[in-house]
Amino acid sequence: MINATNTSRPLLIEKENIRGLKFPTNDVLASTDEIKNRYSSLERALKLGNLEHNKIKIVFEDEEGIKQVETTVWGVTDKRVILKQGILIPIHRIHEIK
Repeated sequence: MINATNTSRPLLIEKENIRGLKFPTNDVLASTDEIKNRYSSLERALKLGNLEHNKIKIVFEDEEGIKQVETTVWGVTDKRVILKQGILIPIHRIHEIK
């Protein structure tokens, strides 16, 4: 597996592969503005997923490095993003939503 930490672009993965990833407990974003923007982007992604079934790109970081998945957001809790098949990404590990 490629270590995405040393590359300029995130490693593209399939959503089914997220289940096996390990996520550290610290937040990947430093400022409160970035964290607020992340929540706003997640709300938009949730609306796009539920209303229009549009896929979005989520750039996140596990213990090995930065990854990207293209998927539909099915739900958002206070701590996690819920994808199809009950796959979860911790919100505190998300860099951006495109």
